[in-house]
Amino acid sequence: MLLRVRVTLPDRPGTLGQVARTLGVSGADIVQVVVLERLGGRAVDDFTVVWPGAARVERLMAGLAAIPGVRVDGVWRAIGAPTTTGQDAELLAQVAANPTDGLAILVDAVPGLLAADWAVAAVVPVDWASRAGAGSEATIGHASWRAPVPLRLPDVTPLRARAMTVPGGGHFAVAPFGRAGLVLVVAREDSEPLSAAAFHSTEVDRLAQLVRASAVILGDRLDLVGAPPVAG
Repeated sequence: MLLRVRVTLPDRPGTLGQVARTLGVSGADIVQVVVLERLGGRAVDDFTVVWPGAARVERLMAGLAAIPGVRVDGVWRAIGAPTTTGQDAELLAQVAANPTDGLAILVDAVPGLLAADWAVAAVVPVDWASRAGAGSEATIGHASWRAPVPLRLPDVTPLRARAMTVPGGGHFAVAPFGRAGLVLVVAREDSEPLSAAAFHSTEVDRLAQLVRASAVILGDRLDLVGAPPVAG
């Protein structure tokens, strides 16, 4: 299976090599490395690896944690192939080419881009600012195929791009479209023995950029999301 492994490590020569060797000795085949952050002598790196299904992930996590200065932020199952340059532009081109289904195209694609489990486009009530917990009353405009049923969303208010973690280990990234109370919610869930990492600020920024661009492309069509059908 394909795994995403996120580690925080000292940003000094040799440490990245130690992490890579540990992954290899544990049985992981590295297919991609993405640097999410370099700050204050520390780095946050995402490794996408092919992992033999019969092997125990606990061995991998213990091996990484044994490297001096290394912290394992999460190990979780990745959906789809590793991300490549140009995928965001290709997705937006698909949204523009088929605006009628543009929102569904965006929602279905985002989990693969962000190594998430599922995504939904939800409409928050107009008076969300005056009601506590308004996000729990959201209307679902479109949900990706892995979204759970029944769907329980976190409180997405206030409507701004951000990451959040809820009790029980669920991680979410949310980004508003800027019209009609519409917000895109992306989720990662823990599944024993795996434990997903929270969404990094670079991932939230990427989501927000995709949402803003899609809002420009789709325009007034977004105002109809969640509206009752017009009787014929």
